[in-house]
Amino acid sequence: MAAPDNKKSSPLHSRDTFIDRIGIPRPLLWGFVGLLILMVGDGVELGYLAPYLEGKGIDGSKVALLFTVYGVAVAIASWMSGALSNIYGARKVMWAGIAIWAVFQVAFLVFGIATLNYPMMLLTYGLRGFGYPLFAYSFLVWIAAATPSKKLGMAVGWFWFAYAAGLPTLGSLVASISIPLIGTLPTLWLSLAMVVIGAVLGLIGLAGVKGGERLAPKGEKPLASLLDSVTIMWEEPLSSIGGIVRTINTSSQYAFFIVLPGFFMETIGFSLSTWLQLLTIIFCGNLVGNLLSGMIGNKVGYRSTIIWMGALGTAATILLLYYVPQLYPGNFLVASLVGFAYGLTLGGFVPLSALMPTVIPHNKAGALSVLSLGAGASTWVGPAIVAIFLSSLGLEGVMWIFTGLYIASAAMMLMIPDADPNKIPHKPAQKAGSQKGEPQGKLVVGH
Repeated sequence: MAAPDNKKSSPLHSRDTFIDRIGIPRPLLWGFVGLLILMVGDGVELGYLAPYLEGKGIDGSKVALLFTVYGVAVAIASWMSGALSNIYGARKVMWAGIAIWAVFQVAFLVFGIATLNYPMMLLTYGLRGFGYPLFAYSFLVWIAAATPSKKLGMAVGWFWFAYAAGLPTLGSLVASISIPLIGTLPTLWLSLAMVVIGAVLGLIGLAGVKGGERLAPKGEKPLASLLDSVTIMWEEPLSSIGGIVRTINTSSQYAFFIVLPGFFMETIGFSLSTWLQLLTIIFCGNLVGNLLSGMIGNKVGYRSTIIWMGALGTAATILLLYYVPQLYPGNFLVASLVGFAYGLTLGGFVPLSALMPTVIPHNKAGALSVLSLGAGASTWVGPAIVAIFLSSLGLEGVMWIFTGLYIASAAMMLMIPDADPNKIPHKPAQKAGSQKGEPQGKLVVGH
């Protein structure tokens, strides 16, 4: 793109518009919009799929296994997204992700849900798990490749805002409205339509925007790039610590999708619709936290924000979320307040996506791959903790396990050096792989 008066300038450096001023890279705007709509569609099911399947006679442990298998697929795809984007370009990987999601969602509904065929559910729902991470986390790589370092904190905050606004915030709201109107199964078909519309809109809007092309040096092979995203975990131990922290970050979220519906409906006395509304409020708090932590991180440092707002804050609010509603059964306002607080603190981990590429500047794609692996791993680690400990320790014991994990994540963050985003130098943009001897997997920050 050319600036006015034919002067060469980066559109990502412009501050002429409201979009630029609030921290969204203007050329990537439609990518954020498409991601939001896609994640709304993907999040429609999360608040009610578990109780729906249990209501159809499928045992709770089998439901937990279903979500665990799905989470393993999400974890693999999340890890692969960075390496594949590095080799093939984020644009192509995002197209592949939406194709996988659509095909296996249809198969899940037709051959699994409609016939209550549990093995087919495991197969199709598991394979569908490869879909959205390839789209979402490849777009995150695109953002990192196209955004100056000093602006990356806010851009990443908006990525997680769009992500969490859909999954499960607005997704749960859509479900709470559509289920009474059209029913549970048609609502799952509605989610398919929203995912496809969001993905296509986003990718069309990103046409011609730099950063979505191949980032790896010419001649680098796909297998080598995938191996590079694995070897970084022991060549750069800090990346592994960051990946573990990222796993802990949203592990409770995916566990709570399984256990909290029953808790709030059976113990607290909410209806399904009321629970879905509460879930929406919880992740409205998360939306605020995602943006707030990005701004705080830019002011006081990424690491401090993650430790105090994210790790320790979430440890405290998990206990509030469990104990306080029991003191006021049936009180939606009280549940909403503690739920909002939990979602808010959960967003305190957002600066991790800006911190790790600055800690490992020579392999930003690899650092993001490990974080994406952690994000994906949380989708099965959380349900796995439920499957292993719920029967023996009960829900109270599970809540304390997660509290301990968040406290441990605060200790792990002390091992990672902080970075002042205002002092990170920004190198002029250049074509990836254009310099001889450029490190493999390097992300060029700029456009």
